[in-house]
Amino acid sequence: MSNPKKKVTILVPAYNEQEALPLFYEVVAKLADEHSERYCWELLFINDGSTDGTLDVLNSLVAKDKRVRYIDLSRNFGKETAMLAGFDYATGDCVVIIDADLQEPPSAIPEMLKKWEQGYCDVYGRRRRRNQKFLKKTMSRIYQRLLSGMSQGPEPPQDAGDFRLLDRKCVDALKSLRETQRYTKGMYALVGFSKAPVDIDISRRVAGTTKWNMRKLLHLAADGIMSHSVVPLRLASYMGVIVSIIAFIYLLVVLVKAIFWGEDVAGYPTIVSLILFLGGFILLALGIIGEYLGRIFLETKQRPPYFVNTVTPVNEES
Repeated sequence: MSNPKKKVTILVPAYNEQEALPLFYEVVAKLADEHSERYCWELLFINDGSTDGTLDVLNSLVAKDKRVRYIDLSRNFGKETAMLAGFDYATGDCVVIIDADLQEPPSAIPEMLKKWEQGYCDVYGRRRRRNQKFLKKTMSRIYQRLLSGMSQGPEPPQDAGDFRLLDRKCVDALKSLRETQRYTKGMYALVGFSKAPVDIDISRRVAGTTKWNMRKLLHLAADGIMSHSVVPLRLASYMGVIVSIIAFIYLLVVLVKAIFWGEDVAGYPTIVSLILFLGGFILLALGIIGEYLGRIFLETKQRPPYFVNTVTPVNEES
C-alpha cells in the first residue's frame, strides 16, 4: 500500500564538511523522528567534490539510516549547481534546503511545514539576527540593497538566503531553468508562487571553516547582478553620453577662449589626462560588455551543469 504521509526532503549541499556532518545529522534525525507520525523523511546530501572525509561520513550515515541518500558529484561545481542536482534527485512533496554547518536552525523547519500546510509554496528563512562579523554583515546588506535597486524583475526578499522550504511545484519550476551561470536567490523570485517568511537567527558554524573566500563571494555577487539585470550595460551607456557631453562643452569653452581672448590651449598635461580618463572609461565599458558576452558564450554551449559519480538509490520505505 502507498504511504499516505507527505514526504519531506532535506536537501544539504556539502563541501568538505566531515566535521559538521555528524553533528548536523544528529540534530536533523532527531527532528525527523519527532515528526515521523505525520511526515516521512528523506535526507539528501550533495557531496560537491569534497576532498576530505565527507564521502566516508555519508557512507556511514547511509549504512545506519535508510532515510539518508547522497549524490556524489564528479568534482566541485559550487553550491548553486549542487542545489540544482538536489532538485533533480529529490523525491519529496516539498524540499527544505539547509547547510550542514548548522548556522541556520533546523528547529525552524516545523514552522516552515505549518506555513506549507497553509498553502504557501515558498517558505523562506528571514534573518532576524546574525552572529557574524560586522564587516561581513555590512557588505552583505549593501549588496542586497544594490541588487534590489538594479533588479528588473521580481526582487528577492530582503535578509533571505537559501534556507527555505519549496513545494514540489517550485522545485519542478527551478529544475526547468538549466542555465549554468546560476543565481538561485533570483530564481526563487523569478518562478513566483506564494511566499511566506519565517524569522530565524543565524549562528556561528558548528564545526569546520567557511568555504567562501573573497574571490568566490565577488564571483557570486557578479553572477547575481548580471544574471538578474542589464542595468550595468545601461549605466555604461549613460556614462558614455555624459562623458561625451562634458567633452563637447569643454571643447567649446577652449575654442571660445582661444578665439575671443587669445588664450593658449593647454598642452601635454591636459591631453594626457583626457586620454587616461577616456581610456579608463572605455576599458570599463568593454569589461562590462565582456562579462555579459562571456556568460552568453558559456550558455550557448548548452553543456550539462554537472556530472554525477554516484547516486544512492531511493528507499521507498523511508
